Amino acid sequence: MRSAAWLVLLICGAMSVAPDASEKATDEGEAVLLSNTRQLTFEGRRSGEGYFDRSGTKMVFQSEREPGNPFYQIYLMDLETGDTFRISPGTGKTTCGWIHPSGQRVFFASTHDDPEALEKQKEEIGFRESGQERRYSWDYDEHFEIYSADPRGGDVRRLTRARGYDAEGSLSPDGRQVVFASNRHAYSQELSPEDQELLKIDKSVFMDLYLMNADGSNVRRLTDVRGYDGGPFFSHDGSKITWRRFSEDGVTAEIYTMNPDGSGQKAITRMGAMSWAPFFHPSGDYLIFATNKHGFGNFELYLVDAEGKSEPVRVTHTDGFDGLATFSPDGQRLAWTSNRTPDDQSQIFLADWNHEKALELLGLGMSGADAEMPLDLPATQSGIAVEDLRQHVAFLAADRLEGRLTGTAGERMAGDYIARVFASLGLLPAGEEGTYFHDFEFTSGVEVGKDSRLRIKVGDQEHTPVIDQDWRPLSFSKTGAIEEAEVVFAGYGIVAPEAPGQEEYDSYVHLDVQDKWVLMLRYMPEDISSERRQHLARHASLRYKAMVARDRGAKGILVASGPTSQVKDQLVDLSFDASMSGTSVAAVSISDTFAAQLLGSADKDLESLQKDLDGGDQMMGFAIPSSSVSAHIDLKYNKSVGRNVLALMPAGDEPVGEAVAVGAHMDHLGHGEASGSLARAGEKGQIHNGADDNASGVAGMLEIAQYLAEQKASGNLKARRDVLFAAWSGEELGLLGSSHYVNEFDQDQDNDLKPQVTSYLNLDMIGRLREELVLQGIGSSSVWNGIVERRNVPVGLSLSPQDDSYLPTDATSFYLKKVPILSAFTGAHEDYHTPRDTADKLNYAGMRSISRFMALVVRDLVQREESPDYVAMEEPEDKGARAGLRAYLGTIPDYAPGDVKGLQLSGVSKGSPSDQAGLQAGDLVVELAGRTIENIYDYTYAIDALKIGETVDITIVRDGQRMTFKITPTSRE
Repeated sequence: MRSAAWLVLLICGAMSVAPDASEKATDEGEAVLLSNTRQLTFEGRRSGEGYFDRSGTKMVFQSEREPGNPFYQIYLMDLETGDTFRISPGTGKTTCGWIHPSGQRVFFASTHDDPEALEKQKEEIGFRESGQERRYSWDYDEHFEIYSADPRGGDVRRLTRARGYDAEGSLSPDGRQVVFASNRHAYSQELSPEDQELLKIDKSVFMDLYLMNADGSNVRRLTDVRGYDGGPFFSHDGSKITWRRFSEDGVTAEIYTMNPDGSGQKAITRMGAMSWAPFFHPSGDYLIFATNKHGFGNFELYLVDAEGKSEPVRVTHTDGFDGLATFSPDGQRLAWTSNRTPDDQSQIFLADWNHEKALELLGLGMSGADAEMPLDLPATQSGIAVEDLRQHVAFLAADRLEGRLTGTAGERMAGDYIARVFASLGLLPAGEEGTYFHDFEFTSGVEVGKDSRLRIKVGDQEHTPVIDQDWRPLSFSKTGAIEEAEVVFAGYGIVAPEAPGQEEYDSYVHLDVQDKWVLMLRYMPEDISSERRQHLARHASLRYKAMVARDRGAKGILVASGPTSQVKDQLVDLSFDASMSGTSVAAVSISDTFAAQLLGSADKDLESLQKDLDGGDQMMGFAIPSSSVSAHIDLKYNKSVGRNVLALMPAGDEPVGEAVAVGAHMDHLGHGEASGSLARAGEKGQIHNGADDNASGVAGMLEIAQYLAEQKASGNLKARRDVLFAAWSGEELGLLGSSHYVNEFDQDQDNDLKPQVTSYLNLDMIGRLREELVLQGIGSSSVWNGIVERRNVPVGLSLSPQDDSYLPTDATSFYLKKVPILSAFTGAHEDYHTPRDTADKLNYAGMRSISRFMALVVRDLVQREESPDYVAMEEPEDKGARAGLRAYLGTIPDYAPGDVKGLQLSGVSKGSPSDQAGLQAGDLVVELAGRTIENIYDYTYAIDALKIGETVDITIVRDGQRMTFKITPTSRE
C-alpha cells in the first residue's frame, strides 16, 4: 500500500495544504528572480493551474466557484480586460486546461459525462456542510475524459473514450498533438490478482503517458514504468516533453524529460523529495518545478537546467504551497499557484521574471538562441550601424518568435520590441488610444465543423462519404443544410467567351441546372494548345466555376479531380484564404470513386469522359438519372487579431498632419501553416524565421527612424512634414495590416496622429544584396528618378529602377489610394519562404547601405517644398486573377536585372524540375515551350500553359551561349 503522504497531493490542480509554520514569512530571496508579484485570481474558494495562451494575453485555469458544484471547473481569462468565461460544462469535476495555439479551442479533462456526477456533487456539499473538511486528495476518477470547446465553452467535443483516467493533457506547440496521463491499460489488459487489488486501492500506480493527435486519433503509449508518470508538458520548440515520475511507493518524485516519441527518457533531478509540476522556460535552457525538500507541506519553486547538470536553484521562499508554475510565451513573466493568501486558500499569482539572472544562477550564461535574443533593446550606436541591424534581426528572426505569424504570440513579441525601440527614440505613439498599436481582425483559418455531412443516392443505394477521405467542403462554400436535389454533369464547368483567335467554350449549353447539383471536373482540358489553355485558365478557378453555376440557378457543385489530372490529393485542400468570402452555392470536393459511382448511374465512365473532354472538344452536359445529393456543411471560420505598430516623428514640436510614411512588414509564415511556404518535404512544420523576409526590412526601418530622430535632435533636419513609421502585420496573408490602415484612416481624416500620407517608402527583403538594389514603383511619380539619383551619390549603390507599382507588398495598399510609392528589394533566393531564411545569411553591410540610402530619400521628402506627384499606371494585364499556376518548375527569379530581355534566375530549388533539367543561377530564360520570354509576366503566362508531366523545351542564355534543355513540369497540388 502506498504512503498516506500521497493523499495530500493534487496532481494537476492547485494545492491547499497548511504551511508548516503558523505564520508565513516571505524571504527577500524571492526578489532575486521575481519582481512586481501580484495576485491574479480572487474569486471562488480557490483557483490554480493557470496556463497562458500563445499570445500571452489569455489564461486558462481551474477554480472552485460554481454554485452547487464544490469541484473545479475550467475558466478562460482575458488578461488585458479581466473578462472571464467558464469553458467546462459546469457539472462534475475538471482539471488541466490548455489553449490551442490558434486560440480557437480550449482543451481540458472532465467527468461531466459521468451519470453520477450530480449525485457526487451533492454528496461533497453535504459533507462540507456537516462541518467536516477533507484533506485534499485526488481519486483518479475513471470517468475523466479529455474534451475541447470553443473559447466561450460551446461546441464541446469529446476526444478520449477509453475506460480509465484520461487527464493532465497539454498540446504541442504546433497544436497537432496532445500528451496526457492515463491508466487506461490497467482496465484493458489482464492484471494479476495482486494488481487487481492494488487498482482498487491506488489507481495512480498504473499511470503512464500517452500521445494522441489533437482530434483524439492515433493514441500511442510513451512510458511503461510502474509508478505514476504524469503532468506532461512540451518544451517551447516541441523537441522535448517533461513530466514527473513518482516512485512506486509514492513517497518521492523526480523530474524527467524525453523525446516526443518516448525515447531518451532521462531524470534531471535527484532530490529525493516530492518534485513535480515541471515546466520549460521558452528559451529551452531550463525548467521550473515544485519540491517539498524543505518540509512535507512546504512546496517551493526551483529551477534546474534542461540537461540536469546543475544544482537546482531555489526561486520562492514563502512557507506553504508554491507550485504549478508556468512561464509566459515571451519568458518574461511567471504565473504560479500559491496559498500565500490571507485565508490560506490557493490562488494564482503573477510576477515579472529575471531570465538573465536565472541563467547566471544556473551557470548557463547567455548562449545559443539567447545570445541572439536580447530581452531589452540593443545598445544602439549613432547613425545607421551594422551592429544595430544585426541585433534587430537577431531578435526578430529568433526561434523564440516562432516565425511571427500574424495573430500569434511571436507577432506580438515582435511588435512589443518594435514599440520599445520607437519609445526609446522619443517617437509619438500613432496607434489606437495613445498606444503604438493598431489592431485589425482577420480570418485566420477555416476548419470543417463536426456537423458536416454528405449523402449521395445512386439508384437504390445510399452512401455517406467519410469527411476528409471521400469528400470535403470548399472553403468558400455556402453553409448549413442543402436539401436533396438531382445531379447533372457539366464537364469542366467552364464558361469562357469568344476572344480573338479563340472560340467560345460553354459547359452548360442546353443543360438545365436549376436547383440541381452540378458535378464537374476540377481544372481544365489537359490536351489542348497552350493558347487555348491560357484562354480557359482565366475562367477555370473554382471560385469562378462556382459563380457560374450559382448564376444558372444551381444548388451546389461537386468537384472531382479525375484520373487524368495527376494530382497528389484528389480532394481540394481546405486552404486558408485571407478574404474568406463565401458564396450562396454549396461547393464540395469529392473523390474520384464517388464521382465514378454517380456517373455510372448514367452509364458513363469517369476516365473515358475526362479523356474525351481533355481533347478540347465541347461536350453536351447531361442529367444523371436516379441520383441525388444532400448535405449539411459546417465551416468554422477562425477569427484572430493582428497588430500593426505605428509611430510618428513630428516635423517640429507638434505634428503638422502631412507625413512621409516609411514601412516594413514584421509578420512571416510561422511554422509554414499559412499559405506560401516553400519548405521542402523534410522541412514541413519547422519555424520559418523570416530573416530576410522581413526582419531585414524592419531592422532597416528602425535604423532609419533612429537616424532621422538624431538628425532632428541635433538641428540638422528642417522638416516640413512628419514621418510616420509603420511595422505592418498580415502582409503575408494579403497586405491585411496596411490595407486596414489606409481604409480606416482615409486620406482626408482630420487627426494629427493619423496624418495625410503624401508618399510611402517600403522596405521588404533588403538583406540579400548581391550586385544591385531593385527600386520598384519608380513609375508612380515623376520625381523619383531625380531624387534617387541625387540621394544615391554619397552611398553609391548599383540600382535597378523598375516602373511597376502593383507589387506583392504593402506599397500597393498606398498606391491604390493614389499615394506615390518607392519600394526597396534585393531579390528572391532559394531560401525564400523556407526555414532556411535565417539571420546568419544576411548581408548586413549591404543592409546598412540600403538603409542609409532610403533615409536620405526620406530626408529629401520631408524637406522639399512640394510633395511628389502621383502617376496613375495601368495594372499589368497578366496580373489579373487566373486559376493559379498548377505547373511547378522550381525556378527562382532574379528581379535585379531590370530591362534585360528575358527572365534572369537567381537560383533553382534543389531537386526541382529545373534542377533536374540542368538550369542554374545566372541563367537567362528567353523561351519556354515555344513562347518568347521577355519578362516575369511572359514567364508566368507561359507556365500557365504547361501540362503536368509533359516535357517541353526551355531555352536559356548562359555566358553568352544560347542553350536548350528538356524540362518536365510537376504539380504544385
